[in-house]
Amino acid sequence: MPPAERIAIVTGANRGIGLEVVRQLAHKGITVILGSRDLQKGEQAAAQLIGAGLHVLPRQLDVTAPESMTQLATQVEQEFGRLDILVNNAGILYDTWQQPSTADFDTVQEAISINTLGPWRMCKAFVPLLRRSQEGRIVNVSSGAGSIASMDNSTPAYSVSKAALNAFTRSLAAELKGTGILVNAVCPGWVATDMGGSGGRPVEDGAASVVWAAMLPDDGPTGGFFRDGKPVPW
Repeated sequence: MPPAERIAIVTGANRGIGLEVVRQLAHKGITVILGSRDLQKGEQAAAQLIGAGLHVLPRQLDVTAPESMTQLATQVEQEFGRLDILVNNAGILYDTWQQPSTADFDTVQEAISINTLGPWRMCKAFVPLLRRSQEGRIVNVSSGAGSIASMDNSTPAYSVSKAALNAFTRSLAAELKGTGILVNAVCPGWVATDMGGSGGRPVEDGAASVVWAAMLPDDGPTGGFFRDGKPVPW
């Protein structure tokens, strides 16, 4: 199958929201690189999509390992020459058991390393390839838990890491203004996944919120925080 018109990468994509984002983007005719820390799990997740005729490419990708991202960036450059869509979905540690004043700092550092620095590392590695696109899009999958306007004492490591991700989104969007690359944070809402637990809304709906930002028109917003296409308070 020849490469589709647009090329996307989704991190943490072997399950949950990430996998559904891959599926929805691929159904739009986009070639999607399914990033997974465990390549075997990524290949297993991609198999059904590939079997359905979708152009999905499983690749090993660890957002805590710069060499992993550099290797993938080299592969993407050699194979496609550019990147059009980057979805920073990988995230961990919904630490409901912690309080801010007694939080374990190893847990806090792990959350920040993956939820905040992971997308930052990915952008550092892939913005040069996004600059070669005519319609670059960066979507940082955030959370309403990272909204300072409504933040409370629950999930302190997760909430602070997502608030920092939102701040990075604003900063990067300002840097890239005028380049054609749109950078936004998206809250998929409370979704029924392994991390979110049962009772949330369907994963298809949460993923659609992310895909909306990945498919924005050229005159779409940048530097915003959205859920279902509507602004969320910072």
